[in-house]
Amino acid sequence: MRPGFGGSAIPVGIDVQVESIDGISEVNMDFTMTLYLRHYWQDDRLAFPSSSNKSRTFDARLVKKIWVPDVFFVHSKRSFIHDTTMENIMLRVFPDGNILYSVRITVTALCSMDFSSFPLDTQNCSLELESYAYNENDLMLYWKNGNDSLRTDEIVLSQFFVEDFQPSFGLAFYSSTGWYNRLYINFLLRRHIFFFMLQTYFPTMLMVMLSWVSFWIDRRAVPARVSLGITTVLTMSTIITGVSASMPQVSYVKAVDIYLWASFLFVFLSVIEYAAVNYFTTVEEMKRLRKAKVIFSYSYDANQAMAFDGCFHDNDIDLTPFPDTTSTSNTERNTQSRNSTVSGPTQGTRLRRKHPLLQNLSFIMSNSYMIDSYSRVIFPLAYLLFNIIYWSMYAS
Repeated sequence: MRPGFGGSAIPVGIDVQVESIDGISEVNMDFTMTLYLRHYWQDDRLAFPSSSNKSRTFDARLVKKIWVPDVFFVHSKRSFIHDTTMENIMLRVFPDGNILYSVRITVTALCSMDFSSFPLDTQNCSLELESYAYNENDLMLYWKNGNDSLRTDEIVLSQFFVEDFQPSFGLAFYSSTGWYNRLYINFLLRRHIFFFMLQTYFPTMLMVMLSWVSFWIDRRAVPARVSLGITTVLTMSTIITGVSASMPQVSYVKAVDIYLWASFLFVFLSVIEYAAVNYFTTVEEMKRLRKAKVIFSYSYDANQAMAFDGCFHDNDIDLTPFPDTTSTSNTERNTQSRNSTVSGPTQGTRLRRKHPLLQNLSFIMSNSYMIDSYSRVIFPLAYLLFNIIYWSMYAS
């Protein structure tokens, strides 16, 4: 039974010394902390006369025989009192009935994390203490020394900087039992970015830049360009899968997702770019081949007709090599231009001017090598612009 049962609420002071933060799990959204939890209250039933006014110290065996505050950790998943070599519990009783009850505990508690800026994020976690059975009418929890009630050892974490530890106080309401005093241990964590730069960002940048190498490879080297494109796509898929496996399955987009998928898009577009170059090159070569066949067929029929008419004998037939399509096409263009100067548009016809965009597109399609030339400039500039926007948004 608590001291002063039936009367006013008994005040219980709390102070905490954080020994270590043992781990932080993004997947489970929790943290593990080892701390010394100390309770201060007065119980006149334990007062004793002493001429030297010295306190008396006891271990865990006496704790089970007296009243102690029933403080528990809200939102805790697991917790235990260390028991090597004995239970880490200390009870100190002063002659006037003041009591110090200290216990060494490791607790794993929930931390609601927001990963929208991951891995350029900061997380605000808190460990909450509250009486389980006694509401504010029976027990009043408070920080014994104000902000000095929370002390920490030097804490070094592998992935985070611990920026701030701050105690706070509040009330919690339960509809069936009423209002309870609640104490908060708040701490702010800022993530180390260098690890993710080495493991995620730098490899992703290198894969994107490696995909640009195909723009300098000859467009007729199909195996080289295709294998390079497929390799970069598969590598990007592996990086994305590895990052997703180490993160909780959240329903919103994280900052690292934006970077990885945008980089994957650049790699994928470099493969699509070569598909377009290869297609336009094939179409261009097919057109040239058809023109060459038509010119060769016309030349062969004219020579055969002259031979049959007796203009010259078969021995006089000069088999010319494969006709030059460039000069022939230039001759045809000159002929067409002369004809166009002589004959004007007939009545009822309408002259149509091609749209400049369509003209440029048609010119690029007929000169597919220019796509690679433009890609060598457009892709790096676009990726540089994306990086400037990305880091200015999330790194600030």
